[in-house]
Amino acid sequence: MPPQVPVLDLSRFDTDRKNLAIEAGDAYREFGFCGFVNHGLPDALIDEAYQVFRQFFALPEAVKMRYRSAAGGQRGYTPFGIEQARDQSLPDLKEFWHVGRQMEVDNPWPDILEPNRWPREIPGFEAGAYALYRALDQLGKRILRLIALAIGLDEHWFDLRVELGNSILRAIHYPPVADRETPAVRAARHEDINLITLLIGSNEEGLQILSRSGEWIPVTSIPGTIVVNIGDMMKRLTNHVLPSTPHRVINPPGRKSDQARYSIPFFMHPNPDFLIETLPLCVSEDRPNLYPQPITANDFLVERLREIKLI
Repeated sequence: MPPQVPVLDLSRFDTDRKNLAIEAGDAYREFGFCGFVNHGLPDALIDEAYQVFRQFFALPEAVKMRYRSAAGGQRGYTPFGIEQARDQSLPDLKEFWHVGRQMEVDNPWPDILEPNRWPREIPGFEAGAYALYRALDQLGKRILRLIALAIGLDEHWFDLRVELGNSILRAIHYPPVADRETPAVRAARHEDINLITLLIGSNEEGLQILSRSGEWIPVTSIPGTIVVNIGDMMKRLTNHVLPSTPHRVINPPGRKSDQARYSIPFFMHPNPDFLIETLPLCVSEDRPNLYPQPITANDFLVERLREIKLI
């Protein structure tokens, strides 16, 4: 049997945090992925968000295009066949909607943290989508506290560094695969750009990660699990102590390709001016600094958005 991504009980956060952090750190060093149950997100909150997103994707193409993103894909709608993974020759078989942070204070980066777009055709869209955004933003901070402990930082090291982060809730619709012979896939091999990604929808078939031995491992989990993986910003920050693992979403076999697939990842980013500079505690004689030149989070993001054809 291939190895499985560990699944941990997040209710231990309040009773056994130190050991939970150790186990999470072990999972991330080995897989770059870890699942969490008892994470506190109500099923009703998730179901409501799925409902409004499904309604949006069912709208006529002309209506959806009214909300096409003009900000590098960072807010609103991105049509089918636009995003293309790095080093891939074909675009992914997906369309998606992005929700960004709603600023409750003066916006220090109005050109980066742009206003959200909300489709008028779907009652309750804004309320349902942004309630899930807020909940995942808070959950992400708890996971970052575990990661901080796991690598020897103060538990709250990330708190202020992500408080105004350009984090993105992405609702993805993978339509039925019309051409079963197509060389394109729903999501080609890639690593995420951000610090960590929280994924709702991991119970659906298709997600695979690349093991250290070069084997593609399906990520399957019990209902109610949220899978959280390391992104390239965290990999760079930790000098590869925490790896950003390649993953993909393959086309389902046979008649299953006639079914649509939906998932909702939350891409957690640091504040745009955060300097991604290798942590000294992740540098040693055996692990020299791979990134002597630091880069801001926003510059890193823009660089990657160009590479995946969103800019």
